[in-house]
Amino acid sequence: MSDLDQLTQTLARNLKRWRGERGFTLDALAARAGVSRGMIIQIEQARTNPSIGTTVKLADALGVSITSLLDYEQGPQVRLVPAEQAVRLWSTEAGSSTTLLVGTEARGPLELWSWHLEPGDGSASDPHPEGTVELLHVTAGELTLEVGGEPHLIPAGTSATFEAHVAHAYRNDGTVPVDLTMAVSIPPVR
Repeated sequence: MSDLDQLTQTLARNLKRWRGERGFTLDALAARAGVSRGMIIQIEQARTNPSIGTTVKLADALGVSITSLLDYEQGPQVRLVPAEQAVRLWSTEAGSSTTLLVGTEARGPLELWSWHLEPGDGSASDPHPEGTVELLHVTAGELTLEVGGEPHLIPAGTSATFEAHVAHAYRNDGTVPVDLTMAVSIPPVR
């Protein structure tokens, strides 16, 4: 089984499980997430590999981290995630990528990400639920972080935090690659 097939199967199983635990019907989850009922059915039947945006919308609507939708199993209190088991969620032909390093559901979802952006590449994000906070630390290059339409330049060695309930984007407008580590804290569903 390829990595993509395993990811598709895991997402199908976990989406069904979390939807069931939350007591959401297909229609209720579709309305909360802004994702069609048909798409959710296809995902739960492992017939499609949804975009990262769709996966994030579903995780946000369920009040879980994206890790909870993509992890095969939750481990013991201490869980090590070797580099080869980190989940690469997107990449571009230019060589940019994002990798979900680890996540937890303690007091609301908490995720740790590793990002690599080649010059000229970027990624936009829809607003997350109210109360979502992102922290990031740039380790190489200079990141352009746009929050609510306002750009912020973040050079290597600098950290930032922001409330992510507004549209935001990460760009490399420079000439050298940008590397950063980011943590995302999502409030639990009420």
